Amino acid sequence: MFMIWLAANLVVTTLLTGTLFIPDIPYGLVLLLIVAGTVAGAAVLVAVGTIGRRTGLPTMALTRGPFGTRGSLLPVTANIVILMGWSWVQAMLAGLALDHIVQTFTGFSSPVLFAVLCQTVVVILAIFGHAGVARVEPWFAVVILAIAAYIFIVAFTSFSPADFAAIEPTPEPFYSAGLVFDVVLATAISWTVLAADFNRFAGSTRASIVGSGVGYTLSTVISMSLGATAMAYVILRGGEAIPFDPVTIIQPIGWVFGVAIFLSVMATNTMVVYGMVTTTVNALPGTHIRFLPTALVLGAISIVGATFFGLLNQFTTFLVTTGALFAPIFAIMIVDYYVIKRSAYDHDILRSRGGRYWYTGGVNWLAVGSWVIGAVLAYVWAYVWPLPFGSTAPAFIVTFLVYLLVSWPGRPKDAVAPIGNLAESTAPGA
Repeated sequence: MFMIWLAANLVVTTLLTGTLFIPDIPYGLVLLLIVAGTVAGAAVLVAVGTIGRRTGLPTMALTRGPFGTRGSLLPVTANIVILMGWSWVQAMLAGLALDHIVQTFTGFSSPVLFAVLCQTVVVILAIFGHAGVARVEPWFAVVILAIAAYIFIVAFTSFSPADFAAIEPTPEPFYSAGLVFDVVLATAISWTVLAADFNRFAGSTRASIVGSGVGYTLSTVISMSLGATAMAYVILRGGEAIPFDPVTIIQPIGWVFGVAIFLSVMATNTMVVYGMVTTTVNALPGTHIRFLPTALVLGAISIVGATFFGLLNQFTTFLVTTGALFAPIFAIMIVDYYVIKRSAYDHDILRSRGGRYWYTGGVNWLAVGSWVIGAVLAYVWAYVWPLPFGSTAPAFIVTFLVYLLVSWPGRPKDAVAPIGNLAESTAPGA
């Protein structure tokens, strides 16, 4: 668990997210905000992952608990779209990095070709499922960490910490301290869609909590701090600070940085494609969708989409949208499992019709309504009346309280004994 989550966010998108904050915010403050936002986000990730460990069910299957058997199709659809977007963006960035390396040595350049090649390798790895991910992730993590250590050494042997702290902030910065925290938190929210997908295979609840919590926190702090450090290094060398551009930081540091970016995408996009397939296969109980054909179809779409490079200009919007959609969903899931259902889902969650999670025609409108309130507020606070501290955390808190309030009357008075691993059970009517 630790090595899987350690490799997960040692990824180019997280690294390049760190480049967005420099020089708008002082270097030291950026590092503190990265740690604070990551710890807050990791708490949500661990909470959802633990539900997966206890029940044996993947993340989107768990949404049937609060949203209902049919209502869960709302977060399921959003999840597939978001994960597909992640796979495209990361493949494009890997293509740019690999293209720069190849061009350096051979003079040949074709970013689109290399993006397609990178994503093709990812799809092949994802076809092997969880076992394939578990087998390759630790090796990717070790190599990436070694390269990251090399880059930190280059940066801090070239310039002192005082030099980094003395970088002049932008006169009219786009990012505030609150917005930096929000973006870091939204990054964790975007990863939580995969939390139960992998943590359900943990050997124990403790392994799930410690492995994912420590692994994710370390990988995100290292990756984002590396991006911020690399951008500061570029500025100190007199280079132009072009955020979210892998070539900007590969050129002054060397081709070894390009290798790190390439390997990070191989590690992370394998998890993303596997998550898309898992979500689709488990979308509705009672259906029998095969893993391999689904992986091939979704993999083909992810390969084709990796050629649309214009999407890179919309990454910040994409990340904010992810937070707006999923922060309320995870708030509802946490309230429903730990408070309303008293940490116990039963076999009815595997039924195709009827049972405890059928609600009204298969939809729990209390959860849907709470989600709409949270998602709308997240959008308003991000684009209409921007809050100084971002929209992800406020939307999460409001949705948490709203769903708790409207669902509390239906909370059972007596404690319910946990059933155990539901994935190994077959429910009547499933």
